Amino acid sequence: MQENNLTDIVEFFLLGFQGDPPLRVFLFCLLFVLFCLTVCGNLLIITLVSTSKNLHTPMYFFISQLSINDIFLSAVIVPNLFHIQLNNGGTITFIGCMTQFLFFASFEMFECLLLTVMSYDRYVAICNPLRYTSIMTSGHCVRLAAISWLVVFSCAFSDTLTVSRLKFCGPNIIDHLFCDLLPLREISCSDTFPIKLQMYLQSIPLLIIPVTLIVISYVNIVRAILRIPSDISRQKAFSTCSSHLIVVFIYFLTLFSVYVLPTSEQSSDVNKILSLLYAIFTPLFNPIIYSLRNKDIKKAVQQNIQKYV
Repeated sequence: MQENNLTDIVEFFLLGFQGDPPLRVFLFCLLFVLFCLTVCGNLLIITLVSTSKNLHTPMYFFISQLSINDIFLSAVIVPNLFHIQLNNGGTITFIGCMTQFLFFASFEMFECLLLTVMSYDRYVAICNPLRYTSIMTSGHCVRLAAISWLVVFSCAFSDTLTVSRLKFCGPNIIDHLFCDLLPLREISCSDTFPIKLQMYLQSIPLLIIPVTLIVISYVNIVRAILRIPSDISRQKAFSTCSSHLIVVFIYFLTLFSVYVLPTSEQSSDVNKILSLLYAIFTPLFNPIIYSLRNKDIKKAVQQNIQKYV
């Protein structure tokens, strides 16, 4: 393809996972099952939080927000990936690619900020229990979620605008599963320094600062828990934080491995697998982790089962 402005490009070709038909059919079936489990698991969390009065608390409000975001995150990626895997690759229009990137980046960034807000919620609950209800009011929780959405959509729109101005003078083949920043940057013949600079600058408020705040929150949480005299109370306090810590560790570890750590020596298949971890597997694991390690959610499930049995 001759050198053109990106606005002249009609479509891109996403390769997905290349392979023989049996392998591609197997991957399609696997992705279909994972996607169905992801949607069902997160819908269960949303339904339980909205219908169970004992789950009408700030912590479960944020968990339901996480489930909503996980459904959207998977929905942006997986349906088009079905087509790609069955056809050994697939085309996506320029507008479709930019739209997918915009929403994927938004949902990805929102999860970073939401996990940070959830750590703040746990910090207030454990370190300032007497003031928890006065600080984490329903209005304050909604404002935190709304501010997070505003920040991520602003950053994602800025990223999308920058990517849309890239120039391409080679094949418009994207060796990836979906339209993401790194694979689009790799096939561009423009000077990518501005987009690299923007990427690192945005990593400060969207990755570095959130991770720092989470670490600070949990350092203070651990100190407060260790001062609790009762062993039972300490175990209960730790149990309210363990699920969140597991989700944080899995999500940020995969993000750092893809966007922060050097990836020049990694093969495209490795990058695709890492992308699957935070785009597909993390949304699947989140409701499982919170359900298996949360007594309130287990109790809500049992109560709802008893209603219909």
